[in-house]
Amino acid sequence: MTMQDKQLYSLIPFEEFKALLGLDDRDDKLSRFCLTAATYSIEEFCHRRLREKKYFEDLAFYGDRAIPLMHYPVRKMLAVYAMNLNQFSSEQKTKNRIAPQLYRIVPECWEGIDTPACLVLSGAVRPLRGEFSLRVVYMAGYAAGEVPADLASACLELAAWNFNRYRGRRIGMSGNVRGNGERFELSMPENVRALLEPYRRRVI
Repeated sequence: MTMQDKQLYSLIPFEEFKALLGLDDRDDKLSRFCLTAATYSIEEFCHRRLREKKYFEDLAFYGDRAIPLMHYPVRKMLAVYAMNLNQFSSEQKTKNRIAPQLYRIVPECWEGIDTPACLVLSGAVRPLRGEFSLRVVYMAGYAAGEVPADLASACLELAAWNFNRYRGRRIGMSGNVRGNGERFELSMPENVRALLEPYRRRVI
């Protein structure tokens, strides 16, 4: 596997896609493009990021100690800081870091549940009230090799659909490839939409 393939933004492995479609190396450029385009289209349809990523999120605190996080599923909490960090030096940030035993995540980090999570603060934590009271640093999304089967199937189906449309030059208005093949417009078969329905953003 090349470095380019390791960095490919896709919900399924590049080599798996090639093997399932019986593709050779001559189609590598188009295959990578279709996988990336399918992944971004799926995320746009679901109104959320699905691949694992590190997030920095500023949260408001007005007394409720269960505070919803934006991205999910939460895989790992890296740090929670109190107060407005935009005004802090590195030394001040260290002093205002909240100890891990003073907060928890519900549901627990990486239970494999595709549902929004809350940061739950201990009563011993007393952040200043306001719009920028807390900064949370965490990992959320699906890591390579841990994408649920139906989500991976949706990516495969959509990438293969676009691949065949492009290679066969059967591209209609909803699947336009612009210029040198920058991207596909958001368009997908109904079976793909059905697979993705459980992964569309939910509100707590």
